[in-house]
Amino acid sequence: MKKKFLTFALLLPLALSAQSAQQKLLNRPAPPIHLTTLDHHPVSLAALRGRVVLVNFWASWCTPCVKEMPLFDQWPQKYGAQNLAILGISVDDSAADALKVATRLRIHYPNALGNEQLATSYGGIFGVPITFLIDRKGIIRARFEGETDTALIEHKVEELIDQK
Repeated sequence: MKKKFLTFALLLPLALSAQSAQQKLLNRPAPPIHLTTLDHHPVSLAALRGRVVLVNFWASWCTPCVKEMPLFDQWPQKYGAQNLAILGISVDDSAADALKVATRLRIHYPNALGNEQLATSYGGIFGVPITFLIDRKGIIRARFEGETDTALIEHKVEELIDQK
C-alpha cells in the first residue's frame, strides 16, 4: 500500500502539470505533426490545413480508446464533405500492437505511432485517450481527456465544421 501511494504521489504532479500544459494549448496553433502511418504513408497536420481535424492519442490496451475508435471511424463519411479529417496517434511501444488493433477494428482513418517529442509538444501524454480538435486554421479549439461522452466531442466537431 505504501509503495502504491508513493507512486501515486510522485506521478500526480506530473499528470497535473501535463493537464495544465495541454490547457495552455487551447486557442493556440497546434504543434506540427509529421509521422508515418501504420501502413507506411506520410501524414502531416500541415497537409490537413483547411479541414477540421480530430487528433486522437490512443493505445491498444486502452478500453475507452478501443470503444471510441469505431465511432470516430464513421465521422469522416458522415462529415467528410464538410472537410473533417481524423488522425489517430498510438502511444503503444510497438507499431505491430497498434496495427493489430486498428486492423481488428477496421479503422480507415490514418493512424501512426507517436513518439516522445510529439507527446511533449502536445503537453505530455500521460494517459489515454486524449483528443484534440483543431479548426480549419490550425488552432486547437478543444481537448478531451479520458473516457468522454463521444456526443460531446461530436457536438464540438459540428460547431467547428459550421464555422466556415
